[in-house]
Amino acid sequence: MIVGEEVKDINVKVPEDSYDTGKYMPTFSAYIIAIVRDSMGRVINVHRQRSHSPTANFMGLFLPLNWYGSSSNSFTLTNATGGTYKYTPSLGQFAMNITYPSVDGYPTYLIGIQVGSGQQTNTFNVHNLADPIANGSGVGQLVYGSPSVSTGVSVSGSSAYIYIMQTFTNQSGGAISVTELGIMVAVQTGEASWGSTTNCGNLLVWYDVLSSPISVPNGGSVTIYYTFTVNP
Repeated sequence: MIVGEEVKDINVKVPEDSYDTGKYMPTFSAYIIAIVRDSMGRVINVHRQRSHSPTANFMGLFLPLNWYGSSSNSFTLTNATGGTYKYTPSLGQFAMNITYPSVDGYPTYLIGIQVGSGQQTNTFNVHNLADPIANGSGVGQLVYGSPSVSTGVSVSGSSAYIYIMQTFTNQSGGAISVTELGIMVAVQTGEASWGSTTNCGNLLVWYDVLSSPISVPNGGSVTIYYTFTVNP
């Protein structure tokens, strides 16, 4: 038994490499990069910030299959127009699982990034943008380009990442302010036996309010990147 002064002679310092750090413990981060160009194509602003806001829809779709099986619970998905759909995946023949992506002709689950000019504080429970900017060339509108997704996982040092990118062009006749962003996906559920299917509509799975507004000049554009990184 060690008592008194003898305790001071024992080296109880924990070695530095035994602590959990970013170098040894995988971490996940999401980032937003917005590049604004004027009508001549010149870069006039680059906005960067962390993204923090997966929505309730994302979390429900992300829950593991055994959670639904062991708890016998279901999850309510809510689409952009307020429609609700019960989601209870399982390995049963008649369970309604997510089918191969083919909803409304979208080649993947991704519909794209949506931009808006409003903001919301309870970002977890949102199902649509507060004030979505419509796709078009009218007053207050932006022309939505096609979304692009990285073809594979890119590796840089100890980091691996994928990205979603989309460009929005301003042909409205005036400057437009962007203050909120979201990622929309199309989800269809169907029985494993290929019986009935249900189109759940457009689901908002990620939402962010920008730390400062982005002004897109008339004739200009903004290209937005959502980058998802492991081990930054």
